[in-house]
Order: sequence, then C-alpha cells, then structure tokens
Amino acid sequence: MSLLETMPTDDDPDAAYAAFVEWAEGRGLTLYPAQDEAVVELVTGANVILATPTGSGKSLVAVAAHASCVARGGRTWYTAPIKALVSEKFFALVEVFGAANVGMITGDSSVNADAPIICCTAEILANLALRRGPDAGVDQVVMDEFHYYADPDRGWAWQVPLLMLPNAQFLLMSATLGDVTGIADDLSRRTGRPTARVTSVDRPVPLHHYYAMTPVHETVEELLHGGQAPVYVVHFSQAAAMERAQALMSIRIIERAQRDEIAEQIGGFRFTTGFGRSLSRLVRSGIGVHHAGMLPKYRRLVEQLAQRGLLRVICGTDTLGVGINVPIRTVLLTALTKYDGQRMRQLTAREFHQIAGRAGRAGFDTAGTVMVQAPEHEVENARAIEKAGDDPKKRRKIIRKKAPEGFVSWGEPSFRKLVEAEPEPLTSSMQLTAAMLINVIARGGDVLGNVRALVFDNHEPRPRKYALARRAIAIYRTLVAAGVVEVVDRSIRLTVDLPPHFALNQPLSPFALAALELLDRDAPDYALDVVSVIEATLDDPRPVLSQQEFRARGEAVAAMKAEGIEYEERMALLEDITHPRPLAELLEQAFETFATSQPWVRDFALKPKSVVRDMFERAMTFGEFVSAYQLGRSEGLVLRYLGDAYRALSQTVPDEARTEELLDLIEWLGELVRQVDSSLVDEWEALVNPAADPDAPVVPPAPPSVVSNPRAFLVLVRNELFRRVQLAALQRDDELSALDPDVDWPAALDGYYADHDSLGTGPAARSASMLLIDRKPGEWAVRQILDDPAGDHDWGIDATVDLAASDEEGVAVVRVTAVRRL
Repeated sequence: MSLLETMPTDDDPDAAYAAFVEWAEGRGLTLYPAQDEAVVELVTGANVILATPTGSGKSLVAVAAHASCVARGGRTWYTAPIKALVSEKFFALVEVFGAANVGMITGDSSVNADAPIICCTAEILANLALRRGPDAGVDQVVMDEFHYYADPDRGWAWQVPLLMLPNAQFLLMSATLGDVTGIADDLSRRTGRPTARVTSVDRPVPLHHYYAMTPVHETVEELLHGGQAPVYVVHFSQAAAMERAQALMSIRIIERAQRDEIAEQIGGFRFTTGFGRSLSRLVRSGIGVHHAGMLPKYRRLVEQLAQRGLLRVICGTDTLGVGINVPIRTVLLTALTKYDGQRMRQLTAREFHQIAGRAGRAGFDTAGTVMVQAPEHEVENARAIEKAGDDPKKRRKIIRKKAPEGFVSWGEPSFRKLVEAEPEPLTSSMQLTAAMLINVIARGGDVLGNVRALVFDNHEPRPRKYALARRAIAIYRTLVAAGVVEVVDRSIRLTVDLPPHFALNQPLSPFALAALELLDRDAPDYALDVVSVIEATLDDPRPVLSQQEFRARGEAVAAMKAEGIEYEERMALLEDITHPRPLAELLEQAFETFATSQPWVRDFALKPKSVVRDMFERAMTFGEFVSAYQLGRSEGLVLRYLGDAYRALSQTVPDEARTEELLDLIEWLGELVRQVDSSLVDEWEALVNPAADPDAPVVPPAPPSVVSNPRAFLVLVRNELFRRVQLAALQRDDELSALDPDVDWPAALDGYYADHDSLGTGPAARSASMLLIDRKPGEWAVRQILDDPAGDHDWGIDATVDLAASDEEGVAVVRVTAVRRL
C-alpha cells in the first residue's frame, strides 16, 4: 500500500504516527530519536523547528508532515531557496505520493499546480501569503534550508509566510539554525499551536576532521586508497572545479569494470555541447563535476551516477551544501575563503557546517570525513622544511614562499575554530517594496490593519520597524499620486486589475504589454523588436553580457587602431561601449512614462539586452553561441535565460501582436531549448507513465524529434543557410570552408563578387521567399537565393537537409552541395 493509503483520514495522532512508522519500516527505515520526536509533534498538530545535522533524515520528517496533512484533506507547501532543490524534492515526493498528488511552481513554470502537495521557491509562497493572507488555503508549510531567513536579499520570503499564514502548521528545517527561541515563541503566538524545537548535535554518521598538508592531487589519492570515496572536492568558483576535475584525469580513479558499468548506464545519453563532451570523458573515468552553471540534464546525470555509487570523485562548488542529494563519504575543501560578490572573506560557521555536513552516508558509512586543504604556499613551505630536515644551514637557506597578493589569511587554527563554532544567530532581513504593498492592498478587507501588521508585527528591531513604516508611507503616497490606489468611503483599494500571477512571474510583464503598442507591426524588424522588449524585462545573464561587452570592446579597439586613434582617446571612447542594448532609448523613455501611472515598477530595473536576438540575428545554434562567447562553464545559465525568454514571449505577447515571423521565432526558441535540455519535462512525463524497470539506465528520454515541429524546424534550416550568407557577405572564406569542406567557397565568392559589389544580409535577404524547398521523403533539397544589390537574384546556395540525421542530432543537418549562378 502507498503511504497515503495507510494514513488515517481522521484526526487521530496515535494512528497517524503508527501508520507512518509502519510505512517507514516497510522501506527498511528506522526513525532516529530526533526524527521520532519531530513526527510525534507534527501528527499532534504542533509546529516543529527541526535543527539537526545534515544526514539525519530531515527529508523523511517532511514526508511525514505532508502525509499527515494530505490524509486529513489539507494542502501542504514545500519551499526551498533554489529551483534545483525544488525540482529534486518534486521528483522525490512524486515517488512517494504519486504524480497526481504533487505539483511544482517555480515562478516561470508550473506542473500540476492544483495538487495537494506543492513544491515551490520561497518567493512564490511569500507573494501568495501577501496577496491572500489567512485565506490563502495553505494548511501546512514545510520550509527547507530555513537559514535563508537571514539572507539580506531574500530573507523576507522566509519571514512573510510566518507572519501572514496564522492558520498553517509549520515545519522549519535546517542543519545550521543557531538559537531560534525568538522565532519559536513568535510562531506559537501567531498560530496558536505549540512549537517544538527538535535539535540534535549527534549525527547518525559522525564526522572526523583533518587538515591536509599535501597537494590536492596527493590528498585525493590518499583518500581513494584509504577507502574514503566518494570524495567531493569543494571549490569556490566553477572554473576551479572544472580545472581540478581535468587535472585529476592523470590519477587512476576507477578500474576497467567500473568504466564499463558507467558506459552501460550512460548508454546513448546525448552530450551535445562542448562542456558535455568534456563531462563525458570525465564521468567515464569516475570523475563528476557539479555546479549551478551546468545544464540541468548534466547536473542530474552526475547526481544519478553518484547515487548509484559509480563516481568516486566529484569536483564542484559549495552549492552542493544546499540540500542536493548526492551521497558523499568525504568532503575535501580546497579553501576556507570565498568571494561573496563584494570581497574575499573567510567562510562563516554556518557556511562551513552546511558544506561539511554533506559528508557521511547514512546506511553506508560508519563515519564521514571532512578535510581542509592547507593553502598552497603553506604546503610548499612545509615541504621545504621537511626536505631540509634537522640541518640548521639548510633551514636558514630556505626561501619561504609568500602568500599570493590579496590572499585572505587562513590556516589550521581557522579550521579548528570553524569546527567548534556554532552557527551564527539568524537575523531578520525584512523588506518592503511597492509590489509587496500592492499585493496586500489587493487582498482587500482591512487594508490599513494588514499593512500595519506587516510593518510593525514582524521580527525586526524597533528602529527598523519605523524605517519600514516610513517606507510604506512613501510608497503609498506614490501609488495614490499615480492613481493606482484610491480611497473610497475610507476604504483603500486598487484602481487597476492585477495580473493573476502578479509578482510571481516576470514583474515587468505589464510594462512589456504597454511597450509592444509602440512598435510598428509593418517594420521589417518587428519580430526582433518584440524580442527586445521582452528581453529588457528579464534578469541579466551576467556572464553572457560580460562576454558580449568584451567582444564589442575588442572589435572597437581594432577599428579605432585602424583609424589611427591615439591610445588615450581610445580608452576614453571605450567607456561608452557596452553589450548590445537594442531599443534602449525608446524603452527607457517608455518606462519613465509608464512609471508615472504604475510607480511600483520602479522596484524593478529595466535591462535592455540582446541575447535571444543576437543568437537569432547571427543564425547560431546553442553550441555555437556558447562557443563564440566562451560560455562553456555557464551553459546552464544560458539555457535558463533562453527558457525564461521563451516562456515570457509565449505568455506575455498577446495574439493580436503576433505575426507569422514572430510565431516562427517563438517556435524556434522553444524547440532550441527543448533540444538542448528538456530533462524536466521529460522526467515529468516519465513519472506520469513510469517505466517498468526501476533499474533502467540513468539516461533521460530523448527530446521530441526536431523534425516533428515543422515551423521550428524550418527556422532551423533557414538559420543554417543564412549563417553562410552572413559569412559570405563578410568574405570569410576560411570559416565557410570549415563548415562545407567539399565546397570551393573561395572560387564561388570570387565568381559572385565579379558579378556584384555586395551581398545583402538585411530583412529582405532573410525573408522566407528567398528560400526554395523541395520536400522529399527523408531529404529536402533547398536553395538559398542571395540578395544582390541589383535584385537579379541570380546566385544561390544549393543544399540538402538530412531529416534522419537532424532527428538524431536535434539540429538541422544541412549539407551544402554547390554555390552557383543560376
């Protein structure tokens, strides 16, 4: 029987506890004392703050909470700080409760959103609580990684549900909470429920701590030979993690039999990108890589291989400390300092314990190992002293290596201090924005009382409460002046209808709708201008924009040198060069106008940029775009941005604003995202229709055939040919010959430019009328007509499109056969 079938539907705590324990034992699980205590409190209706070490089974307690709530007919919400963790818990809960009972909402997408168990990011629940208050229909909240309550930027999202949902039962979980007495007392006051603090310093798998005075590769070898695998080697940058993984290829990590098993498990997994091909070599050697910049399908592959015990070493970043389920015996930290976006600093006690706590696998290990690598200069100096031995003369001749410039000092004393340190106390990080205030006003009822409660009845110290009050008054006056809020019969209300998912999705979508009306539908670049409007409302993918700016400045320097501009003037002119910002002036003026009547938008920055547009205009595939801007370590970020752009285009642009060309572009973008990585959709489909073999290879299903989406596939074909048109216009013979080695491009270009002075690449050159297609079974014959200045259209590119190869590779496989005059 499933867990829900065994749980009583009436309010009988003893029966609920017995049913859950019986179900757990049926899966071979015996509750630890802290788990047992937490489950008892939950089934009796109490709030629970569960502060136990990593590996002590907090996820199992969360399952008990969900089960007891749903069995009684309630609706329960699981929240976490990052989408990756939300996704992982979604799949884990589907396995326990079935696909029909679990849904997911992440702000830009949703799956089964009406289910009784919802997994979501913390901001989703916080905005729901602001909008609906006690009537939100939330019977239970399970907050994972609750230490984010103290995050300066996002902590408000962990606090708001505690303030606004008095009818809910709360389970707050983290391995690093510190003293939570004040939060517990306040929670009991608001909900009328007792709040149990279940804490434990005893790990089911104890940790042993060591300080390594050997180089990293030697340390890893010693750990492997000492039976301490799997080893997670922690770095504080994605580049360092990848470099370490590649360096470890020189060590024999696994035997031949294990290599064969990994190859069998991977099967036909599609490693479609440059990073993917590198990862393929690494995982076949027993080495994984794990960081937030990876494509989701690659990251999940590493997690699944690790869960099956096939990877002995994983090199990654400290993001693994945020609840991702990768079984590890040993955590090896390569440093005790990190760059936090502003400065290099030592790890806090909370950060250290979050990472170190991943060591030790319950049910597998009798102990976990936490090892910290000494700084390189300290290791080299120790080696030199050891080599000199007891000879005083040799010791005096030692030239000690100094720490690198800017090094933030740390060593074994820092390590020992962190091991003994308690996590820092959680501090409130409440904020108030116009969007938050609008959500509260939209709730109706006693608006003034609701706002007063939000401002004064929170966890902030008194001076901060008064600062929030002044902020609320200023926002309110702005909203009234803009005509967004009015007072009628002493009742405060909105004068505008909010979108259903206001502040849950892209908050600037209403502005985008207004800005679309400024565009000329008959303009040749209308479809791309629509893309630019939408892109200006999305969060910046910083690595992409940095690389675009770097490239633009490089091209500008080359042009200025060619013009003979002096160095000082070149440097001054470079200050004005940034990443591409199409329609920036128009959009910024429109934004200021829009803000006069909708002042809440000033909480969000307009960010003109060109990522989707740049990729489309340059007719690039995902892999080519990543390669051109050297974004191999940020593939996941690029894909998330493209996915956000696709959803925003699909959801925001109204039907009346859509042209055939825009529909083509949207379909192209959606298919591009699906072909690169559709793992979330794929796995959801697999869960709805589960495979019979639970031990099937870890390969996710192949994405839908690219050929089965005619509109998108046609754009892919057009892009492949138009890329050659662009290169021909620039007379880049070498690049064209690399694309089509069987075609004599230099001779073809000589012939074309003997007839014509230039080659067009504008909207007319790109139009559908310039591509002739003869659709045959299994293969298309196509001709891309070249746009010459005289309009003779007497030259073209002949090619074939291999449909079977396109299906296999997930891209349009186009083979040029000739470039000739008609």
